[in-house]
Amino acid sequence: MADKEEVPLMQRILDNHFLLLALGVVVPTVLYTLWGIIDIVSIPLAK
Repeated sequence: MADKEEVPLMQRILDNHFLLLALGVVVPTVLYTLWGIIDIVSIPLAK
C-alpha cells in the first residue's frame, strides 16, 4: 500500500465527534436566536 488515499473532507468532518457536538449546539442556538429577534422586530409598536 504505497499509495495512501487521502481521506475525503466529509468523512473527516463526520468522524470528528466534538465538531459534530459543537455544530449540534451552535446551529440550533443561532437559528432560534435569529428567529426570536425577527419575531420581536416584527411586533408592531404600540401607540
